[in-house]
Amino acid sequence: MTRVRTDLFSSLDGYTSAGGGPENPMGEDWEPLTTAYVATRTIRERVFRDTSGAGTTGVDDAYAAAFFEGVGAEIMGAAMFGLHAFPDDPDWTGWWGEEPPFGFPVYVLTGTAPRPDVEMRGGTTFRFRDAAPEDVLAEASEAAGGLDVRVGGGISTARAFVRAGLVDDLHVAIAPVLLDRGHRVWEDLRGLERTHRMRTDVAESGTIHVTFSR
Repeated sequence: MTRVRTDLFSSLDGYTSAGGGPENPMGEDWEPLTTAYVATRTIRERVFRDTSGAGTTGVDDAYAAAFFEGVGAEIMGAAMFGLHAFPDDPDWTGWWGEEPPFGFPVYVLTGTAPRPDVEMRGGTTFRFRDAAPEDVLAEASEAAGGLDVRVGGGISTARAFVRAGLVDDLHVAIAPVLLDRGHRVWEDLRGLERTHRMRTDVAESGTIHVTFSR
């Protein structure tokens, strides 16, 4: 059965990175939020193509591996794809190079749709949609072929899907840092613990993994 999943990063005080541009797309606070995640063996191999076997194992790596398992389609916002930084570039294909680490259809929510699909190496096809979350989710679920749909972000897109009651599994990796700035991760999500079961794991890095599952 298809489930809808999303994974987010937060500081101890409930912020995720804001801002960013072509040289630093996720914002200057993204690195301290994701240091433990990027150091894992799974991310080094799946994202950075490092097949040496280097990288950390343990709790952080288990969550990194789960991020890639069982997903058949993804939904993301225009900013995550980079349309805010390159709005007029018809050749822009995202931040991930010629072979993005997806391998399945990715639906990009943007007011500039319709735009032609962009097919990439490795099986990734970017499809651009200007529609309600429920409508895009229905299309992505069909494309996933029984596998899960991941809502990739950014934070406003992910939170919109959670608020609409469309997310079955929300995982938040809380890094042991204080930001005191950025986007509020938990804003407008009051009462989520009443509709979802909550589980907490503490990794060797000090990262707290909180998962809400319907």
